[in-house]
Amino acid sequence: MKIRCVPTQGCRQLDAHPELAPGAQRSTRTGAAADTWKASGDVHERGVRRGQKQAVDSTVEARLGLSAAMPRCDVIIADMTTPAPAPTNPAEAAAPGPRHTVYFVSDGTGITAETFGNSILSQFAIKPRHVRRPFIDSTDKAHQVVREINHTAEVEGRKPIVFVTLVNAEILAVVKERSRGLVMDMFNTFIEPLEAEFGITSNHRIGRFSDVSNSQEYTDRIESINFALAHDDGQSTKSLAEADVILVGVSRSGKTPTSLYLAMQHGIKAANYPLIPEDFERAAIPASLAPFKAKCFGLTIDPERLARIRNERRPASKYASIENCRWEVKSGETMMKKEGIAWLSSTHKSIEEIATTILRDLRPDRLMY
Repeated sequence: MKIRCVPTQGCRQLDAHPELAPGAQRSTRTGAAADTWKASGDVHERGVRRGQKQAVDSTVEARLGLSAAMPRCDVIIADMTTPAPAPTNPAEAAAPGPRHTVYFVSDGTGITAETFGNSILSQFAIKPRHVRRPFIDSTDKAHQVVREINHTAEVEGRKPIVFVTLVNAEILAVVKERSRGLVMDMFNTFIEPLEAEFGITSNHRIGRFSDVSNSQEYTDRIESINFALAHDDGQSTKSLAEADVILVGVSRSGKTPTSLYLAMQHGIKAANYPLIPEDFERAAIPASLAPFKAKCFGLTIDPERLARIRNERRPASKYASIENCRWEVKSGETMMKKEGIAWLSSTHKSIEEIATTILRDLRPDRLMY
């Protein structure tokens, strides 16, 4: 067992015991917060069960001569012997075949590795354990990850799956040549053939944005997020002329998360406006939206699903009643048909699917991930 311990106020210094505190990292957690134990290290990063904590307390105190009355320091434990807890997710427990560990290793945020890797893994009826290792930007960090991967292989008796997006050739070589995992090099699989086809060398840039301060794309995304927040739920009708998309629909039909996703993922300035009973009584969209009808896209939802969502927010209210939900949904769909506004049901669609449909219909030029 490897123990990393960082002294905090009132805790005896551990400098005299380097074998118990190798590579300790600073922590500012003290007092009650230190009762939360975190597992990390060469195999599994998971919380140590409360029963194990007492045993570890006794071991550390005996080795260091600490008093039980002394204030605790943050201790991070890598448990090398205790097997992983049984899955609590029924779907996970029912998944056929052995449970694999999948690593996502990247010199950046790891979003590309995890997104692409999960897309591939979704083709298999398994529920692997995910381990994320972003910002592996030095050979030292690469060797640490390799030790973790190799220990997982030894404990589990099978190769971990390792999805990597590493630009630096030296760092990549450490992972590919020294690890005992099945390494899926997601960049070079495509970059090398493309370099040969284009007749040029790639820029080997780490991350999507090499310098955010000079990236217009990144600046546009930030401005779009601010725009979506300022125009959420109809709280502002100013600057609607700047909007790329205006989402309309009954309350709790998915407008806000879709607006934020469009802003964060695509740099789309998306406003959203709730349709309320007063609009249905007038049988017309709000006057402030009329000049921008071409930018409007509607969301609807199954009334039963809507009632369940609203009951979580306002239980046993007229707002959440199934009768009111049915009336609002029907009125909203009737209004959108009358106004010629394209719409779709968010009941069984993910935010990604909704956003893709909206961009396909209104801004196909911005349909880029």
